[in-house]
Amino acid sequence: MDKTQQLDNSVIAELQNKDHSEQLKHLDNLSCTHGDIIELLAQYLALSEQDDDSQFDAWYDALCQDQLRVLKAFEIFRAHYEQAH
Repeated sequence: MDKTQQLDNSVIAELQNKDHSEQLKHLDNLSCTHGDIIELLAQYLALSEQDDDSQFDAWYDALCQDQLRVLKAFEIFRAHYEQAH
């Protein structure tokens, strides 16, 4: 199973849990700065809107564990807020 599938599966599992406290606890201990997180999310949004899957895949494959945790939390929080509205 590749990283993308693992992220998708873990996001789906977390969507069942509306309590964000566990996600926030993990995010508070990351080595990323706030600037790093903003840059990561900007890259993620920009690359995911493009039609070049190979460019997105190469970018995604180069991410570290902390960056993957940020993306997972972002997807979970986004889905929760989209469901609420």
